[in-house]
Amino acid sequence: MSAGQGYRYLLSSVAVNDGDLGSVSTLTRYYTETGTPPGRWQGAGLAGLAGRISSNDEVSEQQLRLLMGAGKDPTTGELLGRPYRQFATAAQRVERRIDRLPKGLSRDERDDQVALIETEEAKKPTAAPVAGFDLTFSVPKSVSTLWAVADAGMQALIAQAHHAAIQDVIGLLERDVAMTRVGAAGPRGAVAQVEVHGVVATAYDHYDSRSADPQLHTHVVVANRVQAVRDGKWRTLDSRALHGAITGLSEHYNAVLSDHLAALVGVSWEARERGPGRSTAWEIAGVPQALMDEFSSRTRDLELVKERLVAEYREKHGREPSSKVLWKLRQQATLETRPAKQHHSLNDLTTMWRSRAEGFFTKMLRPGLARSSQRAHRSRCCAPTTSLSTT
Repeated sequence: MSAGQGYRYLLSSVAVNDGDLGSVSTLTRYYTETGTPPGRWQGAGLAGLAGRISSNDEVSEQQLRLLMGAGKDPTTGELLGRPYRQFATAAQRVERRIDRLPKGLSRDERDDQVALIETEEAKKPTAAPVAGFDLTFSVPKSVSTLWAVADAGMQALIAQAHHAAIQDVIGLLERDVAMTRVGAAGPRGAVAQVEVHGVVATAYDHYDSRSADPQLHTHVVVANRVQAVRDGKWRTLDSRALHGAITGLSEHYNAVLSDHLAALVGVSWEARERGPGRSTAWEIAGVPQALMDEFSSRTRDLELVKERLVAEYREKHGREPSSKVLWKLRQQATLETRPAKQHHSLNDLTTMWRSRAEGFFTKMLRPGLARSSQRAHRSRCCAPTTSLSTT
């Protein structure tokens, strides 16, 4: 996430109202509000800040602007280490190159060179300092499906398991991954990786996908500022170590989420194949694949575009795409099918999801059993089990 205004996307869907402050969790507190709950502070690195911020305290816009926008302490405004590096804009780069043009050029030659410089610089991306790293934790589709049709009590248990798994991963990140570097590179210098006092992060819960399908997920944005154990100074996070650990952190989240859900809800798990080019998924046993597909309209749109891109690649190159090319085509399809984000309340979304689920079960059964199946589905979706079967 870039410094400056890059943090503002985290606030784009946050509910404005305060909600019911007596509710048991941030998710249910904002059940009737349009949008998502405010962020929550996370990480052992909070203890090193000058201000009094504790884990799970609410994140204000001012605090987020100071930390992620300017690299400062979110309560005192003091710089955490060095100021963000400043990069030249496209206009500044153009001006510098024009100033270096030979003085003897004719007007036409100079105009041609200026036009060329402006074209070249317009194509180059403008570099920006990194303010943080967005780690997105998304539950498996079967978990989102169960969460979508369950009552508030079951939804709270699933959210509790999700949040507990995130805490486990943050703990692993702080223990084995989060580091900073000291020293100087070069023939006479040396760089050492040193321990830090944890990370400073903000966590934002979201309910749905861009197609308004159920997708319980949380954006955990880890600030690019950590405090070294050796001297207490604030430096940047060693991003190479973080990027190298992403797959392991993701797998760890899936594993501990399974454990927490098994303990809190009593679910069991089964392996399901997802088709060519995709890894095997572990889903909750008893949640019908067809219902999961019903709640995967974005995936259906993506797969249609991906198949078109694969066909175009096959026709152009005369061969099947490799796994690496297939992954790139899938990424392209993801961008092409990305709709604008719409904001809803969890209450409205849950009502819509339950209606879609009832329609799904009605279509799956004989017309004479439709009414009884709807009653049975309403009973099953609110019980603390996963008996969402079509039999």
